Amino acid sequence: MAGLVLALDVTDGRRAREIAEEVAEYVDYIKVGYPLVLSAGMGIVSEISRFAPVICDFKVADIPNTARLITERAREAGAAGIICHAFPGRDSMRAVVEAAGDMMVIAVTEMSHPGAEDFMAMHAEDMARAAREVGVHGIVAPATRPLRIKVLRVAAGDEMLIFTPGVGAQGGRLEAAVEAGADYVIVGRSIYAADNPRAAAREFRERLDQMTPRR
Repeated sequence: MAGLVLALDVTDGRRAREIAEEVAEYVDYIKVGYPLVLSAGMGIVSEISRFAPVICDFKVADIPNTARLITERAREAGAAGIICHAFPGRDSMRAVVEAAGDMMVIAVTEMSHPGAEDFMAMHAEDMARAAREVGVHGIVAPATRPLRIKVLRVAAGDEMLIFTPGVGAQGGRLEAAVEAGADYVIVGRSIYAADNPRAAAREFRERLDQMTPRR
């Protein structure tokens, strides 16, 4: 059964905690990025972890030593996972994996916005294979282009998880993403900006539960 990840891209710490508590019953992970951390501080990671496991979406893209330092900060804050970019290469991804400890490491191979087709898409399969080689647990593939999920599933292999952003506000369809091979769908504004985030999260969860498991 595919899982649900909330991309909590708000900038108010109090509101972030409120939403996290409201939706915790229906999400598998809550993904936080720089907008929230830069506004509320790294402590928000441990605060939200009281409600659901947190993935730090820091899209780490630097030399190995810097990648290691960022990963260590996320681990110390209590994160369950961290997202890095694959394009800096095997050595940088390996540094994240080695520093992650028990954290899950997810590598971005192709993003969900149109600009990803300018440069990322043409190298995404190679990046997925490189991520697999260095022990990354999962990759990011776009819900806005389900055919690319299928292609990247072949490159990544069945043992890797696929997290797919772009469901909802960006136009990606939950059902199409899961049918294409996604293990987790990432939903942001369609949940956190809804009049009732709890009800919105419940609706997405119910849609996932109604689908036939891919594997």
